[in-house]
Parts: sequence; structure tokens; C-alpha cells
Amino acid sequence: MSLALNIHSQRFQLIATAVAASLVTAGALAAYNSVSKRERRRNLSEEVLRSVSNEASVHTLPDYSVYKEDASNVRYDEELIREQLARNYAFFGEEGMAKIRGGSVVVVGCGGVGSWAAVMLVRSGISKIRLVDFDQVTLSSLNRHASATLNDVGTPKVKCLERNLKQIAKWIDVDCRAEIWRKEEGGDLLEGVDWVIDAIDNISTKVDLLKYCHDHNLKVFSSMGASAKSDPTRIQISDISHTIYDPLARSVRRRLRLLGVTSGIPVVYSTEVPGDVKLLPLPEEEFQKGPVKELGFFDDFRVRILPVIGPLPSIFGLNIATYILCELAGKPILNPLPIKNRKKLYERLLRDLLHRESKLTGETINKLPIDEDDVGMIFEDVYLGRSVIPPHLVPSRPALTRWILTQPLTPENCVVMEYADAEKHVKECSNPTIHPRDIWGEDVNALVERRSEEVARQRAPA
Repeated sequence: MSLALNIHSQRFQLIATAVAASLVTAGALAAYNSVSKRERRRNLSEEVLRSVSNEASVHTLPDYSVYKEDASNVRYDEELIREQLARNYAFFGEEGMAKIRGGSVVVVGCGGVGSWAAVMLVRSGISKIRLVDFDQVTLSSLNRHASATLNDVGTPKVKCLERNLKQIAKWIDVDCRAEIWRKEEGGDLLEGVDWVIDAIDNISTKVDLLKYCHDHNLKVFSSMGASAKSDPTRIQISDISHTIYDPLARSVRRRLRLLGVTSGIPVVYSTEVPGDVKLLPLPEEEFQKGPVKELGFFDDFRVRILPVIGPLPSIFGLNIATYILCELAGKPILNPLPIKNRKKLYERLLRDLLHRESKLTGETINKLPIDEDDVGMIFEDVYLGRSVIPPHLVPSRPALTRWILTQPLTPENCVVMEYADAEKHVKECSNPTIHPRDIWGEDVNALVERRSEEVARQRAPA
């Protein structure tokens, strides 16, 4: 029997009719959907056009043109202020915002850090702010300043910032002081404020300001070094006494301690250790302006030519503004996250070194000539947490020891080793005829000498 379909058979004709009907139906549905889509698009377009052309159906927007007028000629009423600060009211509440709007702040230093702090304080509701800075905007300021433009080059930083703040908040009361803060008459510039922001880049003036605020019970927040840093994840808030890694913070902390100030000053700083950077040679005229060793970790360079990545100072300034706003609102940051266990590590290293020194001298020693700050500098800043012995691994049990046992213990004569290596070092170098190079090699000895010179530079007075 043949399997081929007979095109003249009734069965074939039924199948062909069904297929044809299906194709027609599918085509009709596709055509209908296409027409429906075009119709919906046309209706939507017509609706939009009717809405735009029909003034009665358009929602009337507030007239914001008044905001562009000069602040002195416009009464910026409470309703507008609350609308502008609506997000802040939602976060801090009525009571908190009342405190913020009633607060006053002085910003000493209106560069990369201070300008960002000032801008965000005003954006958040601060109504009274004093700006103190003797310097002018330069072309190199534009990579980090919050408000400066090319048109501001050559103008005082405080005037540039004042103009910007008044464009942000019509209600703001700005007291502009294009002058340098000096401890002799500094009280005039700090009078009548709730918070002082130290964004000064000169160590001596910075220490004087912090000491003055401490002695006169003025709340002050200080910015440490944002220069030569690039890792934003290392930035944090801490009490000055808990800062680590940061060479500027260490220098400020030591000077304050000599003046009787050990804690109680919140700071923003970075735990990132500055790496090797290439700086421009310092022009001779810069040497004529005063001490050039303003930052201990860079000799013969003024702060103005330190390398700065623009975002880092802004992050410092935003940290400052946030902290002060929360303090004013009565919602303080109760427990800023510290670097975990570093202080305990320094205490253990110091305790272990004390025990090792007692064994060396054969006497009970109650206090060493170095302290926890020195330990932090030696371990973190100089040896970067690694053993001086190749291959310079991170010790599983770090220890500090004198390098040359016949010389006194000083930060310059102290190295980091694995605990077992430190024990070996003391045992074999106790013989005065044996030099450490005989045990560890000339390369290690040369490395220690370089590190010793680095310590001496960091400890040298500015």
C-alpha cells in the first residue's frame, strides 16, 4: 500500500484547510497586536502633548527664581529653609536640627580639608560660621578645594568660600577673616563658637591651636595628614591618643604631650603609611619663608608642595563635618571604630622588650627610654611590621631588640625580628667582639643603618 498522501483525498484537504486556517489566524493576531501597539503609542503621545499644552493640567512648580537674587535683598522664610533641610530634619528630628541651626563653628584653615567641612556644615543647617585663613587660591588649589574655580585664583580662600556658602544657604552668617591664627591673639578668632575645626597644615600653629583650645575648654576637631595618601579605606576618626601609623599625628601627639595634653582631642587621620613619592625641588624663595621641615616625614619640603590626591582631603573634611553635626544634634558617634588590637600589640612589644633589657643588664628595669609611641613608629612606620631579617616576613610573634648590644637602647638602635631570631640575636651578639653583621650579614646591617637614619629624621624637631 502506498504511504504517499493523495492530494485529492478528503483527508489531505482537511489537513491543508486546518494549516491554512491556523496561518491566517496567527497572521491576524500578529497584525492586531501590531496595530494595538501603534494605537497605544499614538494615544500616549497625544496624552503627553495634551498635558503639556493644557495649562490647567500642569502642576505649578514653585518659583525658584527668587533664590537667584542677592541674599541681602531676599527674606528667606522658614518654610523655604525647612524645605531645603528636609532630609536633615528627617534624620536628626526637630530637637536635633534646632541645635544644629543654633550652633556656630570656626574653621581655621580653608584649604582642601577645611573648605569641604565648611560646605557640608552649611548644607546641613549650620547658620553661623567663621572662616580663618591667610592664604589665597592658587591654580594648584583647584584639585582639592570645595568651591574654588579658575575665576577665584589669586583671591583669598575665605572670600572664595564665603561667596559659595552664601549661594548655598541664603540664611548663613559668614564671618570672614583673611588672617593667620596666632596663639598670642587667637582668642579673638575663637570667641563665641561651639566648635573649632583645625585644618591647619603647619605643625607649630596646629599644636598651638590645639593647646589653646584644650586650656580654654573649647571643643576642637583636628585634621591630620591627607597628603601623600591614596587609600580612602584607611581613613578614620579617633582620639589623638589612639592614632597610629600617621607621622603627622605622631609628631603632633608628642608635642602636645610635652605641653601636658595627652588626650581628649578627636581627629581624622589615615593609617596608610606614606610611600616613596617624588617631589619638586624646593625653590630658594621658599626657604626664605621660614622653617621648611614642617612635616617630619619629608625633609626640606614645605607642605604646599606635598603630593595630594584631591578626593582624600575632601573625605577628611566630610568626616569632620559629620562628627560635629552629630555632636551638635545630640547624636554623637559614640564608638568610632579603632584599629583593633594595635595598642595591645604595642604594649606587649614594650613589655617583652623590657624583659629582654632586664636580662641583658642583669638588673630590674622599671621604665625603658622608649615608649609606646616609639614602638609604633619603629614597628609600623620604619619596618612596616616586618622582620629586619630576610626574607622580611611578617613575624608570627614579633619582637623588638637592640641591634648593637654594646650601645644604649634608642629608637635608632632598635629593630623588629621574629621572637626566635631576637633570642638568637641577643645570645650570639652578647659577646662584645661579635658585631650583628657577623651573624646576619652586611646587607642586613646596611638596611638597619638606613632605617636608623630614617628614625633619626622622623624624631628630629621641625
